[in-house]
Amino acid sequence: MPHRSEVERNRLLLDQVADKWTILILGALCEAGGKARFNAIRRAVDGISQKTLTKCLRELERNGIVERTLHDSAPISVEYKMSALGHSLKKPFAALYEWADQHIAEVEAAQRSFDKARTR
Repeated sequence: MPHRSEVERNRLLLDQVADKWTILILGALCEAGGKARFNAIRRAVDGISQKTLTKCLRELERNGIVERTLHDSAPISVEYKMSALGHSLKKPFAALYEWADQHIAEVEAAQRSFDKARTR
């Protein structure tokens, strides 16, 4: 049985990796070939605020999942790319997406059934 501190450490990491914004950001980076500038990520992730994107990217960088590069061009730009550790998430994320794709009809049917029972 894992120690409480191990469970807590894993929970904190899973909280971030399983966060909806993290999944969408990493998906945007994958679609962009593994790297993209801040504004390109922001355009690709519909509905994310600049503040939320900044916060999430900082945590991803802190956890070693993305790498940040500052370009001293005019204007100055920041590029993010998936690290080797970040690329290791492709397989579990692909499995999760495949599960969702295979079971969306069942989930929607369950939602309709639940909603119908709640309105009686």
